Amino acid sequence: MKGLFVDTAGWMACADAGDPSHAPACEARNTALEQGALLVTTDYVMDETLTLIRMRLGLPAAKAWWEQIEGSTRARWEWVGIERSEKARKMFFRFRDKAYSFTDCTSFVVMQELRLKQALTTDHHFRQMGFQVLPR
Repeated sequence: MKGLFVDTAGWMACADAGDPSHAPACEARNTALEQGALLVTTDYVMDETLTLIRMRLGLPAAKAWWEQIEGSTRARWEWVGIERSEKARKMFFRFRDKAYSFTDCTSFVVMQELRLKQALTTDHHFRQMGFQVLPR
């Protein structure tokens, strides 16, 4: 599958015109879509993003974002579920020298399973795990 994983920070950068990474994040997302990639994310990331947009931009912005993503044929949601959650838990406790969130670990598990190499995010943890981060 040709996909670009989109993390909470990536969704937020694209949603918030006031975010310093807005323009380059939107450009990276649009380029990936033009090249036929799917935007891949998880239910955990969607939860974080929806909440963050509501807190920063308000409920109407969160509703508009949700409706756009929910109806998109170019976005693919991966559900974490029990097996992925267990793998993420092991990863979470294995990397004692890193400040990975549990959601980060669920994202890493999904990316590894789907063999995704790139993430749209401003979170340096993805780079620490060996993924290519966009925007550059």
